[in-house]
Parts: sequence; structure tokens; C-alpha cells
Amino acid sequence: MTAYLTPVIAQAQQQQAQDQDEEKEASPSDKSAFLNAHIAALKAVLALTPEQEKLWPPVETAIRDAVKESSARAEKLRSMPEPKSALELLNLVADQEIARATSLKKFVTAFEPLVTSLTPEQKRRIPAFIGLGESSSEHGPSSAELWIFEEEAN
Repeated sequence: MTAYLTPVIAQAQQQQAQDQDEEKEASPSDKSAFLNAHIAALKAVLALTPEQEKLWPPVETAIRDAVKESSARAEKLRSMPEPKSALELLNLVADQEIARATSLKKFVTAFEPLVTSLTPEQKRRIPAFIGLGESSSEHGPSSAELWIFEEEAN
């Protein structure tokens, strides 16, 4: 009986492993839903006044643009061949960090008018919510911790 069950068990384990692999990769629809939830949650956490609401659209656009750019960079990296040398790898890392920094600067520029209008209480909520909480490394905060760049971390 054990000999009969061994192939069945192996097939079930293989199917389970395949199902888990498929579950790990979020679909575009999942990613869109997660992004919408992050944006809605950030807006809810800030509890914007009607005047502050007027400053929100550029922030949301900047977030969506940063996520879109991050996703494109991640996809490009996945499709590239492995670097052939340490210098090639360092060059790739530098290019990725420059691109992320540029995207982050656009976000900061769009966020600045809204942040200027926030109360101290609202401002205190921002760092931990966007990913710059107490888990920042001993070398200071890193843009890699921000959820707007999470696609590149996967």
C-alpha cells in the first residue's frame, strides 16, 4: 500500500509547491489593489482637512508614478542577464539608486506643499506609515524601506 501512495503523495506535494509559487507572485490586479489600499490608508492616516484635500492629487499622482517606475525598473532587472563582473554589478547598482533617488525627489517635491499644511500631529504619522519607522538601519534611513519602492525589493 505504501508503494502505491508514494507517487500520489509526491504528486500532491509537487502540486502544493506549484500552487505556493503561483501564490507568491501577486497579479497586476493584486498589485493595483494593494497600491490603492496603501494610498487610501495614507490619506486616512493623515485625516486631511478640506483645504488639505486640495493638495492631495499631486501627491497621489507622484506615488503612482513612483510605483510604476519602480515596477518598470524591477521588471527590467529581472529580464537582464547576470552581470559578468563586479564593475558591471556596481554600475547597475549605481544606475538603480540614481533612478530611485530621482523618483523619490519627484515624490518629495509633490508632497512638500501638503506636508507644509499639516499639523504637527499629522506630520508625526508620516514616517512610520510610509516605511521609515524605527526599523531604519544604524546607517540611517534607506529608500529601500519605503513601500513605494517595494516592487524592487522582491
